[in-house]
Amino acid sequence: MIQIICGPCSAESEEQVLATASALVDILAGSKDYRHIAFRAGLWKPRTRPGTFEGVGEAALPWLQRVQRETGLKVIVEVATAAHLEAVLKAGIDMVWVGARTTANPFAVQELADALKGVDIPVFVKNPLNPDLNLWLGAVERIEMAGIRDISVIHRGFSFYEKGRYRNEPKWQVPIDLMRRRPDLRILCDPSHITGKREYLPEVSQMAMDLGFDGLFIESHISPDSALSDPEQQIEPHSLGRMLEDLRIRSSIPEDEELSRRLQELRARIDSLDEDILEILELRMGVVDQIGAQKRRGNITILQQQRWEEILEKTRSGALSRGLDPGFVEELFKLIHIASIRRQV
Repeated sequence: MIQIICGPCSAESEEQVLATASALVDILAGSKDYRHIAFRAGLWKPRTRPGTFEGVGEAALPWLQRVQRETGLKVIVEVATAAHLEAVLKAGIDMVWVGARTTANPFAVQELADALKGVDIPVFVKNPLNPDLNLWLGAVERIEMAGIRDISVIHRGFSFYEKGRYRNEPKWQVPIDLMRRRPDLRILCDPSHITGKREYLPEVSQMAMDLGFDGLFIESHISPDSALSDPEQQIEPHSLGRMLEDLRIRSSIPEDEELSRRLQELRARIDSLDEDILEILELRMGVVDQIGAQKRRGNITILQQQRWEEILEKTRSGALSRGLDPGFVEELFKLIHIASIRRQV
């Protein structure tokens, strides 16, 4: 079953927290697909610049205790320091998460790991701001070494100077690589921080489900437009319920024998085509080596900008004529071009 952790970006008032939790319970509790539901809320907000709302801190802990008592939901909050963790544990909070900014700092993660020794509590680790898989795994390992047995990870996208469609670039290959290296870890997707806008939440959430993620970590506010932090990426509980109803939850293993046989046939074709691609790359790099030798003999620069522009233009038009994504093909040929230059050095 899919795990859903939802609630406001920030706990702003007791009324807001209880109203949001109550609405979420009413909407999600009866769903057959979402059995593991928990309530999230930020108490300490690591803001990029000062002067913005930075959370109410420990004052909100009694509000979350009311959520536990009155709704039966487990609650989870972000912790960034040992003092945060101490307050949360004292209040009986069920779970904690380590935010992206904290994950990026091994000193901060180690401080939390030291404070977690002897504690039995589920810990969720968000990816660091930059797409560094080893840094992400390192944070998990530090917490594991503290004796924590129940660890999950959260993919919330990566921050770059140049902004695209989303607030944070998903770079799906990074969590895919993490799943390959650590198949034992549960992985959730945070579409709120990836998209930055609630209208994009369904498409990113569906992508996570299609990739076999174990759940969603999503921001929901009873009145998102009036939220004190990140209003555009929070979704109203009833809208969240409709979105989740529309999600297609897929199985990783086909039950139909004929479907399974057909998939095996298609995968065999993919394997054969991949071998063809490797053979063509081998042949191409052989020609690159010959070109490099000729350039060295003639004392010619390795980079021929006009020739490179011609190749790019041909690949773009070739991609379009074949119904392929020109952006994808261009990125692929850029990688091939870089490898070709290195061979000619």
